[in-house]
Amino acid sequence: MNKKILVKIKNIILCDSKNCYPFLFLVVIILVLFFLVPEFLSSKISNGGNVIEDKNITEKKESILEILPFDKEVYDKKMQELANNPPDPIIYKTVKTVIGKDKNGKDIIKTEKVPLDPQPIISHLWPVKAVYPNNGALLPMNRIIAYYGNLYSRKMGVLGEYDESEMLKRLDVEVKKWEAADPKTPVIPALHYIAVVAQASAGKDGKYRARMPSSEIDKVLKIAEKIPARPGGGNAVVFLDIQVALSNLQAEIPAFEKYLKMPNVHLGIDPEFSMKTGKKPGKVIGTFDASDVNFAVQYLSKIVKANNLPPKVLVVHRFTQGMVTNYKEIKPTADVQIVMHMDGWGDKAKKIGTYKQFIYKEPIQFTGFKLFYKNDLFTPGSVMLSPLELLKLNPKPSYIQYQ
Repeated sequence: MNKKILVKIKNIILCDSKNCYPFLFLVVIILVLFFLVPEFLSSKISNGGNVIEDKNITEKKESILEILPFDKEVYDKKMQELANNPPDPIIYKTVKTVIGKDKNGKDIIKTEKVPLDPQPIISHLWPVKAVYPNNGALLPMNRIIAYYGNLYSRKMGVLGEYDESEMLKRLDVEVKKWEAADPKTPVIPALHYIAVVAQASAGKDGKYRARMPSSEIDKVLKIAEKIPARPGGGNAVVFLDIQVALSNLQAEIPAFEKYLKMPNVHLGIDPEFSMKTGKKPGKVIGTFDASDVNFAVQYLSKIVKANNLPPKVLVVHRFTQGMVTNYKEIKPTADVQIVMHMDGWGDKAKKIGTYKQFIYKEPIQFTGFKLFYKNDLFTPGSVMLSPLELLKLNPKPSYIQYQ
């Protein structure tokens, strides 16, 4: 303690009887509070009547929340719900019982079918046995409802077709439809922006693709900030979609790393425009192999680990067999959740058939379903599939995209 302060305290204590007691009483109270009740001073500080918790205590509370165990039981239950498998058929066995004799002395036999006990275990393609995600994963506890497009074009999807306010109103309508159709699954709104666009012209490097400038991506991020958080779901997220054309994911994904480091930015990759044969995009349907998808997964995983982020979602578009090859080799990680997204257009029967043929039969982890406001209505009398109809699918899609 400072010597000058000690001298002052000594002088106060040694004062005359008229002035000593008030000061002595004050000094004693201060010393008692400081040495005997340190919690009084350290745990809470009064600030204009508002109580502010000590920083150390707050940090301890946060650390407790961070180490809460991942609830595998809740996760597995939700995955079973999404799988939406039909009831297993009852397997019977034939049982013959002698119930008496006929007039000739022969046994009278009663034949009946009774259920096997126990019933055999029937395996299903869904849910997929995959690695459990790290804390903060969006799926399967939420459903993502996305608007797709590019701000430069009114023909590539609703994200660019309407002005900002109108687009957000329309997205909100779709979000509320899904909340009403499946109240048990919170909805996360999303903007799915085509950040690399396959094009007809070769460009300076002959890759037939155009990367969008940062100024356009920044616009999309700012628009997403204006979308109100949904009850139980959370704030809107952004997907950056990549159409590589004659380029590849190894060259294109790193160009957007500064955005992928953001916790609310996820990734989409489109095999339709991956032209491994060197043909121009739009002439034939392209393809990605499992090795391409796994590169995207590993790249995102490294970003998540390096920046202490919640898991990313990777959307892979698909509507033909050849668009994705060697699907069994595709490996989700604890840091990246994979959505195989049914991207085809047409009437209801055609779209559901495509989903059953190419999404259901080749399970990876989660599924998505695209709805086209215009292309799905080309067949006279056709209407778009409703949320309730899509929720009847096996499995139920976790990601819905509107174009």
